[in-house]
Amino acid sequence: MLNPVWLKSFATVAACHSFTEAARQLGLTQSSVSEHIRRLEQEVGRRLFVRDTHSLAITPDGEAMLAHAGAILQAINRAESQFRAPRLKGRVRLGSSDDVALGPLPGVLTAFRDAHPDVELEITIGMTGHLYELLDEGAIDLMIGKRRLGDRRGVALFTGRLEWLARTGTMVDLEQPLPLILVAEPSVTRSVVVDALAQTDFRWQIVCTSSSHAGCVAAARGGLGITVRPQYLAARGLATPVNVASLPLLPDVEFIVLAAKRLSRPAQTLLQLLHESDLRGAWIGE
Repeated sequence: MLNPVWLKSFATVAACHSFTEAARQLGLTQSSVSEHIRRLEQEVGRRLFVRDTHSLAITPDGEAMLAHAGAILQAINRAESQFRAPRLKGRVRLGSSDDVALGPLPGVLTAFRDAHPDVELEITIGMTGHLYELLDEGAIDLMIGKRRLGDRRGVALFTGRLEWLARTGTMVDLEQPLPLILVAEPSVTRSVVVDALAQTDFRWQIVCTSSSHAGCVAAARGGLGITVRPQYLAARGLATPVNVASLPLLPDVEFIVLAAKRLSRPAQTLLQLLHESDLRGAWIGE
């Protein structure tokens, strides 16, 4: 067995090129350090240092052992840090737009829950515009949603282009107003789409409004019209219209995270995890 105490002495000697200096740094006697190296060499059956009264050199086997020792000691340090630190307790109130909730959010929540099982999560799903209101009212701690390109509020996580979706095989009749299925106000997606269409010569008609993206998907699956979702968010039973190249090009939107001015430690921890996570990962939404 590779005793971590022996490995620490070995790594310190290798860094210092001196048993005397290694002993001083470790707060041990030189004879103790020498004994650690002797027992480590005995355990692996290899010579790790070549030494005499004037010099000390690490052997090729010692170089290999040093790489393993570094990895083992780092793993031990990480484990000790995790279990020495007090467990997070409390509650985090997270708001999320439903398109994110249908896609990458569960993976982030799983990682957070695994690391901090004593923290209670309270999740609110809603339109981005409503989430802004909840955050301003102090009803939630963090929110993940969308913003128009150029808006300043929040920290961008990633950018996604909006795309047209409809029941598979749909050919949009361009002689008629575009039959739009959109989420209700307040909605960043709805306002971005309507503003983009206003800059074109296309006519359009809102044939269905839903309080959620899931409702829009259901209506589109039923053949009521065309809806809009970020490109990264697929939906079974829907596809881009056959003549999508003839439809207006839709703009990008940014997905952002926004935090209250004062955060608890659990909320700060989840915020850091969101910043570090790739929420664009491959997944399929309902």
